[in-house]
Amino acid sequence: MLLREIRNIYHKELDPIYPKEEVDSFFYLAISHFLDLERFVLAMQPNLTLTKEKEQPLFEVLSQLRLEKPIQYILGSTGFMDMEFIVNKDVLIPRPETEELVRWVIAEHTNHDMPLNVLDIGTGSGCIAISLAKALKNAKVFALDVSEKALRTAELNAIKNKVEIECIQSDILKTESLKEKFDIIVSNPPYVRVLEKELMSSNVIENEPEIALFVSDDDPLVFYRRITEFAKANLKKGGSLYFEINQYLGEETKALLENGFSNIELRKDIFGKERMLRAKINK
Repeated sequence: MLLREIRNIYHKELDPIYPKEEVDSFFYLAISHFLDLERFVLAMQPNLTLTKEKEQPLFEVLSQLRLEKPIQYILGSTGFMDMEFIVNKDVLIPRPETEELVRWVIAEHTNHDMPLNVLDIGTGSGCIAISLAKALKNAKVFALDVSEKALRTAELNAIKNKVEIECIQSDILKTESLKEKFDIIVSNPPYVRVLEKELMSSNVIENEPEIALFVSDDDPLVFYRRITEFAKANLKKGGSLYFEINQYLGEETKALLENGFSNIELRKDIFGKERMLRAKINK
């Protein structure tokens, strides 16, 4: 079958479910992943024909997309900070706004000459920890998560991206201290309130791990409050705490840091949403 005919089938089947631009993205991600073909291939070779064997994975992807399964889980990987990460049902799919948080941390520590101890709390796929380990050559990076399966994925991603991280299985809500003290603590913890579920797409709700997404409406800042207390006890003098946050709870999250921290900055992402916080420990 002609490759352009397969693209037309993608649009016929998926346009009623997804925006057309997203369907294009799905198609080009699939041909890149399975056939190692660039996005512009149809402009250069409009009559490119595939064998049945090469068609098969493209149609398998299509069938899963019809069920609204995320393309990243279908392909088993996604891009983040110019690296490729394994993703599966045990970890969240990394988001562009998380890249912004990582770039903020890197920008403030890239010229730091002394060794750094870095802790990523709620590491999931390891995208934050691994990106920091890659960029901050003098950093020893620790990745903490309550999920053994998530940590297994993070370890595989560290190997894949040729960096070393130390994984720690622990529930931060019950963890008072670790064997190390840290120069940087960074976290993208669960922060979506149950009441916000109706604002989310069904493919996120039905596929990504709830434990990494949702908090109760009654106590939506439970992880931020606990991590803030942990940071007070476990950051070194002059250390920094970074959060990705719920866009609707920026000021409330910032208020948690006003006792014990200084140089508090609430920052917007590229979409103009309050998504990031940084503070320095008072010691």
